[in-house]
Amino acid sequence: MDKRIELSYCSFEAFKVLANNYLDIDSHPLFPKIECMLKETDITPADVAENLMPKSVTEDAETCLESLIEALKTAKEEARKKAEEEEEAKLKAEEEEAKLKAEEEEAKLKAEKEEKEEKKSEKSEKQDVKCNGNVSDEVKEENVVTA
Repeated sequence: MDKRIELSYCSFEAFKVLANNYLDIDSHPLFPKIECMLKETDITPADVAENLMPKSVTEDAETCLESLIEALKTAKEEARKKAEEEEEAKLKAEEEEAKLKAEEEEAKLKAEKEEKEEKKSEKSEKQDVKCNGNVSDEVKEENVVTA
């Protein structure tokens, strides 16, 4: 059985702990930039750790921190695109709902109009019959008598 567990996003303090654990550094000139980006972007500690882990022996702290900055930029862009898509979907759903409502209203008005025309038609047929019970010439010709 799959269960989804929501974990918090990585804060700057958590990032510093991860940087110390994986890169053995307490400070770096890129830290202020990373701090600012972490405030703007939601990224999990696991994603941060993945970017901080050196992929080879030749990678140093600078390379890993730059990799994290790129990951933060990518995450921010993906979040922006997702928000735009959700907004578009919401607007599209609202348009569809308005369209359906308009169609329902139009159908209702059409039905009311047809009903009025039908009643009007019935009235005109009744008017063909004179008050004294004599059928008008028009109705006599068609051999139709309505009561």
